[in-house]
Amino acid sequence: MTKFSKVKKWLQEKDLDAFLISKLVHCFYLSGFTGTSACLLVTNSAEKNFLITDFRYKEQAEAEAKGYELILWEGSLAQTLAKLFRQHGLKKVGLDQDEITLGTYERLKKDAPEVSFFPLQDPCVELRKIKTAEELELLKKAIEIGDKAFLHILEFIHPGLTEREIALELEFFMRRLGGTRNAFETIVASQNRAALPHGVASQRIIQAGELVLMDFGTVYQGYHSDLTRTLVLGEPDASQWERYNLVLKAQEAVFQKIQPGMRACEADALGRSVIEEAGYGKNFGHSLGHGVGLEIHEGPRLSPRDETILEPGMVVTVEPGIYLSGWGGIRLEDMLVIVPGGCERLTRSPQVFKV
Repeated sequence: MTKFSKVKKWLQEKDLDAFLISKLVHCFYLSGFTGTSACLLVTNSAEKNFLITDFRYKEQAEAEAKGYELILWEGSLAQTLAKLFRQHGLKKVGLDQDEITLGTYERLKKDAPEVSFFPLQDPCVELRKIKTAEELELLKKAIEIGDKAFLHILEFIHPGLTEREIALELEFFMRRLGGTRNAFETIVASQNRAALPHGVASQRIIQAGELVLMDFGTVYQGYHSDLTRTLVLGEPDASQWERYNLVLKAQEAVFQKIQPGMRACEADALGRSVIEEAGYGKNFGHSLGHGVGLEIHEGPRLSPRDETILEPGMVVTVEPGIYLSGWGGIRLEDMLVIVPGGCERLTRSPQVFKV
């Protein structure tokens, strides 16, 4: 069953005439449209599906969004939609409860008083958790670019560089390999700053013997990669080795035991328990991992609170970490896909600590 047919089936189950897809990433997911101003009106009829955008994207939408009738805004979006509702007899319309603004909701009720609106979670949120074969190939290409960037930075990095210089080198290298943009703001955090889980690169100069935590990724044809490695430039001391090996042990515990049918919170516990048993539970304050795809953070989340049942085709990160104020931090992050009987590690970067 295609993504599109699954949405149609969902509409029938919810007894809706149509659903308004207002999140841009979901417009791309269902239509292939890459513009920055659009929404989709998907109906329970196979022939009635609309992409609503403005004049700037007319030719682009015609080329990219096959199977959708193009509608250009006339007046306000609410007025344009109200006209469509009347023309096609749409009386029960779902709205994305996480995206639609109160102002738009009120205008829709005013301009289309004959329509009943139902705030619901966009069905694409659940559909996107399981990747298609095509999506997996695009993810693997994004991951390959990140892996090559890490091998490059191992040759480039040395004491005396600033965190920002390392981040820029990673970013330029990934762009040269085909990445369209950064997956997120590149994190390079050294020594004490490595205790900041999201310590974006600064002008701090890195010295020999210091920890360097790097978290980076790229976007390839809409799909994201995410990789974290922690290095020491020189000879690690005993505490650095101890904590690095503990984080590595926690990550390996997940790769060995994660499998379909397990709840996301149970997967989180696989890695978290290793760190807690070593006495560092309070120093690991974030989730073990998260889904990755068209967004850098999407479902499922490998967290103590996520009850999602893991299924084949789900792509997640595994990123245990330890963070100690005044000392620094260590995090290792790889991406995997759930497969029957276990998982397949997608990232190929070596687990290097000493450089």
